[in-house]
Amino acid sequence: MDERIRRHAEVLVDQCAAVERGDMVRVNAPAVAEDLVVAVYERLGEIGARPTLAWRNSRASRAFDRAMDPEDYTRSDHTLAMLEETDAYIGINGARNLAETSDVSPENMTAARRENKDLQEALKETRWVGTQYPAPGDAQKAGMSTEAYEDFVYRAVDRDWDAQREFQAQMVEILDDASEVRIVSGEETDLTMSVDGMIAENDADDNNMPGGEAFTAPVPDSVEGTVRFDKPRMWRGEEILDARLTFEDGEVVEYSARQKEDALEEILNTDDGARRIGELGIGMNRGIDRFTYNMLFDEKMGDTVHLALGSAYDENVGEDREQNDSAIHVDMITDMSEDSFIEVDGEIVQRDGTFIFEDGFEE
Repeated sequence: MDERIRRHAEVLVDQCAAVERGDMVRVNAPAVAEDLVVAVYERLGEIGARPTLAWRNSRASRAFDRAMDPEDYTRSDHTLAMLEETDAYIGINGARNLAETSDVSPENMTAARRENKDLQEALKETRWVGTQYPAPGDAQKAGMSTEAYEDFVYRAVDRDWDAQREFQAQMVEILDDASEVRIVSGEETDLTMSVDGMIAENDADDNNMPGGEAFTAPVPDSVEGTVRFDKPRMWRGEEILDARLTFEDGEVVEYSARQKEDALEEILNTDDGARRIGELGIGMNRGIDRFTYNMLFDEKMGDTVHLALGSAYDENVGEDREQNDSAIHVDMITDMSEDSFIEVDGEIVQRDGTFIFEDGFEE
């Protein structure tokens, strides 16, 4: 077995999920990721944990969702019961066909997301981590050979995570003490938001592998201005290009896209909370140096920021602060490498992708 796969498994089990002897561990993965599942199981056995395995099948999911009446979706209580007895959860992504569910109706997909909300809440009570196996479908979508994509994935994953956490902590400290953040990029993005009383977090080797961002939540009704997301966003197999959103009092009042505007509209119409921002994230993983149509990596890419339409994470919401609530959390990315800056309480803290605490920063 490729030693990089064993190292990936060790990072997931030992660092991200912090599995201990006797833990009840749920592993959820597609069949294409079998090698990583085997390595994870081997490490769990060395520790003395008690794993169960759920194989995901996107073709089966497509068949089910196409056959369902939207009104027949109900909470999966047996899955909820399993999660309530789970100590640690390791979710592995990987695809043979990333567009497998693209012909499932929006009504069914929205209904499924709403009924899964309790499952997502239960998952948060475990020590959970999500990761990526370098599968052929993901490599193809990234426009890379399978071998090149493997190198890319492991370069992003196999890092000195203590050093990465320390690097990101500098931006977390800035955000945690902040009242207002302004994001400017080119002539089309100028957005301000209050983060007063919100809590900034450091995503290194915790719930996402790879990690690589500092993130917080805006006060829901504080977002003002316009943002252009110049990186594509995949939604149910469709590519949204050049999405533009204008906010007033925290809510999207105008929107457009050069391609698949109807998909953007579907996102915004999920529920009331889908028209507000639940997360501001700043990408800081310099091991991720290209866009690959995979949000697990793309949102962590250095020289980017991302905003999520929809729900805010519990850990970002301060005491006595309102939390944006939605059935979705849809990240969208803006390039900050040129003609851009991030301003915190009137001080520029990043210009053209270089942070104030890095060599080469020019105010």
